[in-house]
Amino acid sequence: MATTELLITNVRAVRPDAPEGTEPTVTDIAVNDGVIARVAPNLDRADAARVVDGRGLLAFPGVVDAHQHWGIYNELSTDARTESRASAQGGVTTALTYMRTGQYYLNKGGSYREFFPEVLSATAGRSYVDYAFHLAPMMSQHIEEIPYLVEEHGVTSFKIFMFYGSHGLHGRSASQSDFLMIPPDERYDLAHFEFVMRGVQKAREVLTEYAPYVSLSLHCETAEIMTAYTKLVEQDDSLSGLRAYSASRPPHSEGLAVTIASYLAHETGLPNINLLHLTSEKALDAALRMQRTFPHVDFRREVTVGHLLADVDTASGIGGKVNPPLRERDDVEALWRHVLAGEVDWIVSDHACCRDEVKFGDDRDDVFLAKSGFGGAEYLLPGLVGEGTKRGLSLQRIAQLTAWNAAQRYGLRRKGTIAEGYDADIALVDPTVSWTVRAADSESTQEYSPFEGFEMSAKVTDTFVRGNHVYADGKVVGDPRGDYVRRGR
Repeated sequence: MATTELLITNVRAVRPDAPEGTEPTVTDIAVNDGVIARVAPNLDRADAARVVDGRGLLAFPGVVDAHQHWGIYNELSTDARTESRASAQGGVTTALTYMRTGQYYLNKGGSYREFFPEVLSATAGRSYVDYAFHLAPMMSQHIEEIPYLVEEHGVTSFKIFMFYGSHGLHGRSASQSDFLMIPPDERYDLAHFEFVMRGVQKAREVLTEYAPYVSLSLHCETAEIMTAYTKLVEQDDSLSGLRAYSASRPPHSEGLAVTIASYLAHETGLPNINLLHLTSEKALDAALRMQRTFPHVDFRREVTVGHLLADVDTASGIGGKVNPPLRERDDVEALWRHVLAGEVDWIVSDHACCRDEVKFGDDRDDVFLAKSGFGGAEYLLPGLVGEGTKRGLSLQRIAQLTAWNAAQRYGLRRKGTIAEGYDADIALVDPTVSWTVRAADSESTQEYSPFEGFEMSAKVTDTFVRGNHVYADGKVVGDPRGDYVRRGR
């Protein structure tokens, strides 16, 4: 009787803890009960119930995509199925998706005690990859619920959207109470952000077992700057498309928000702060300045693969509208310099499927009428392996940026590496294949892509989620096997 359920043979395992620049050696990976049992060369084939030939490909730890949005434009239950399939195409084995009350998502207000079980019900049994949620405390009641969410549901990460105080998801908004579905006597403003930080820190102090993994993430843009600059840009006929949108949400708006958020973290004594999807030299400069100013705060800096691959000129049309915006090429090059300098902690997709009929307004050329966000998890690992290695990014560093670092920060203690005792989350990558991005080839329900026509030089061929072969030879296979993951234990 076979004692190994799955044996993946002849792969070059990329380990995030390997010495920098070390060439991966050929090995086999034995899996039992969804967990890696052994990593060694020349394991006994006859002892395995199933053998998958890795064909000498690179074996990366399955991507922990720490920034996605399921259910923002489609039904949550639909996105859980289709966008998890797209995730598997990009080597993603765990998706951390942002969720909040208010318009979009479930279009409901109220407490998370009532709201979050509906979220879990809508996603159960539908995802092809493992998943968890970051939650945004939108009102005072949510702050009080933080310890409950940590203990009862294993939610260890929370979020603030800094610009929602006077700016909507896609632009100016006259009624934030209606948009956010919060009580009319409450405000989503800097004072609320401070109280969220105090609430998260209080939970850390009480729930000491979870404390290392409890953190707060911030979308750093400044509403007042964005509102004023949007008016200026709309009056400037020389700007259009993605360049106009970038100018309406200028990089110094990010830098200012980073600075404010950092001082609030210092004031409230909250040490675990994640600065999300930084897009510009000014944003990274502010983040690094704040790290030096407040060394007692453990800042983590996030960048998206979209902001590393595309700019306002190369993205395919205004389908590339996203918050914060795609930037000029100079900012793209600056992001890469910071990545190569080790000043970025993880790279994500910020995947938010927005179908054509929803994305574009009556005038398909008016960027201010278009909705914000697009998918891209399909291109996360192949895009980073292809472009990153050309720029001198080591394979080990890619594994850290796509799997290990986020897993450690967010309390996914059994994910992020290829080693005994960890979940058998594995992505096989062929670093020699050239291919062209076509939205029609994606499993996402989004019919377009801002990366349309981009040339890629690496490809994910197979994805395993806890040993389940969910993406095989370039096709999603089988039934959904992804689980909701409690974190911090």
